[in-house]
Amino acid sequence: MSADRADTAGVVAGLPEFPTARACPFSEPGGYAELRREGPLTRARLYDGRVVWVVTGYDEGRAVLGDHQVFSSKRADPRFPATAPRFESARKIKNFLGLDPPEHTRQRRMVIARFTHRRVSDLRPEIVSIVDDLVDRLLADGPVADLLPRYALPVPSRVICLLLGVPYADHDHFERQSRLIVDGDSTLEQSGAAFRAIREYLEDLIRLRRRQPLDTLLDALIADYLDEGALPVDELAEIALLLLVAGHETTANAITLGVLTLIARPELRAAPPADLIEELLRVLSIADGPGRFATRDTELAGVPIAEGDGVVLGLAAMNRDASVFPDPGSIDPARASRRHLAFGFGIHQCLGQHLARTELEISLGRLFARIPDLRLAVAEDELRLKHPAGLHGLAALPVTW
Repeated sequence: MSADRADTAGVVAGLPEFPTARACPFSEPGGYAELRREGPLTRARLYDGRVVWVVTGYDEGRAVLGDHQVFSSKRADPRFPATAPRFESARKIKNFLGLDPPEHTRQRRMVIARFTHRRVSDLRPEIVSIVDDLVDRLLADGPVADLLPRYALPVPSRVICLLLGVPYADHDHFERQSRLIVDGDSTLEQSGAAFRAIREYLEDLIRLRRRQPLDTLLDALIADYLDEGALPVDELAEIALLLLVAGHETTANAITLGVLTLIARPELRAAPPADLIEELLRVLSIADGPGRFATRDTELAGVPIAEGDGVVLGLAAMNRDASVFPDPGSIDPARASRRHLAFGFGIHQCLGQHLARTELEISLGRLFARIPDLRLAVAEDELRLKHPAGLHGLAALPVTW
């Protein structure tokens, strides 16, 4: 090995790793403190040795998220940074999360009308009914339960099935595959097989619904785009896959962590619901570390970034930028925290954010209204967090009342 190559290898080996674990459910990933000391933008090393830029500053991160022309989300491009092996299997998935305009714009416009604030408001009575049914079941079977499979997961799973038009009777299958897609410790083979299983399931469902249509989002997409020849079956299945997986995994984690927060801090239950939800979204930052790559030479925070460089957005760090959120580690529903980036920013801002807010507000509010003495069934330090390369969440939430 030449001296130059040895020096380069030494520099790479000396860089901090990304991602890193959180010390507790309410903290940001531990590595962010070290990265932040180096400035709002610094280099880190991914699992495969690739060196990327990690953005921890709020303004810098917002600039990257808001500039899709310079910072691409195209996952099929080998320059797109994969922060865990499971992401490699997503490179071939053709849905708008991993596309740039015009393909991204075309797909997103197909579904956005079903996720507006007005359409979500129309769903409130049905969401309340789902939540109350699940609380009824908890009370009937209690007084001990793991709240993740008994409540936090079924709420968003039943709601997205209702909206999208997927039979909830099949939830064991698609929830199992979804976990393999989003869990940070899934292997490339596991996540790849899970993608194929859900895609094949949805393709079969699409073929069935062409013969036996209902009145759901999936049926509207079939009638408006598939039957008109504007969308092939495999592409429609991958759009539905994104909505199905993203529609319940992130919110389920937010519900469990929200419940844990309100058990630990019962005084927060008196806060205005909308303010409480925004502050929980900021502090918890369920989805962290989305990737981009530079499409041309550019500069960020005075640092030159070369064409092809990978960039990873530390959303959890940005949401604790003290220049934007004073005393960022505290949970304060009274702060003006709607500037948080928990749902991202720009053209890829979370499509389901109104739905997620509504599900969180109803599921947390109704649960504690009906079971006010809800408490942990184990010591808090016995709770286990999920792998840091996946969505932030609890592996289980044992409770009693």
